[in-house]
Amino acid sequence: MKSAMRFKLFAVVMAVAMFAGCASQKPSGKIENVLEAHATITAIDLPQREVTLQDSKDGTIVVEVPQEIENLDRMRVGDEVIVSYTEALAWQVKPAGKGTPGVSEDTSVTAAKPGDKPGGKVGRTVTLTATITGIDLANGNVTLTLPGGKSKTIKARDPSNLKKVQVGDLVDITYTEAVAVSVQPVAKK
Repeated sequence: MKSAMRFKLFAVVMAVAMFAGCASQKPSGKIENVLEAHATITAIDLPQREVTLQDSKDGTIVVEVPQEIENLDRMRVGDEVIVSYTEALAWQVKPAGKGTPGVSEDTSVTAAKPGDKPGGKVGRTVTLTATITGIDLANGNVTLTLPGGKSKTIKARDPSNLKKVQVGDLVDITYTEAVAVSVQPVAKK
């Protein structure tokens, strides 16, 4: 699991270098993508804890609602379910000595309050700190060494940022993903 996560973060590191651009002394930035889907509840089977959803393109799906989701009895046929998926990547170069290479992960869960419509949010944040171990201004490349010792040379999208960093600087890369689900009552006509 950890090596799969590190591989994913390694791919993220490559993406960071491609999008790098900044106005501060040390390069930093953020990119974010949000996807949202809407569906309408067409059937509810409380004993089986199943909800049938239909999207605007006539796609239908039956979702088994886990026991951890409270307030299922508050859903009604016709309610709108909104699912939002957010992915964000932020990076910040900082001087050597202002941190240590490593990987940390944090997960958060927020559920609807008793009596509210079902819903909630699950999020995960992974932060990787790598060390800049090489800078090739002539070719616009930077070499990062990840925790564990693997190195990767990356082509910078904005090579002028390489003049703002030095060997030994650290790069904090934070990848965040979150899924939020809310149920909105059907509008009264």
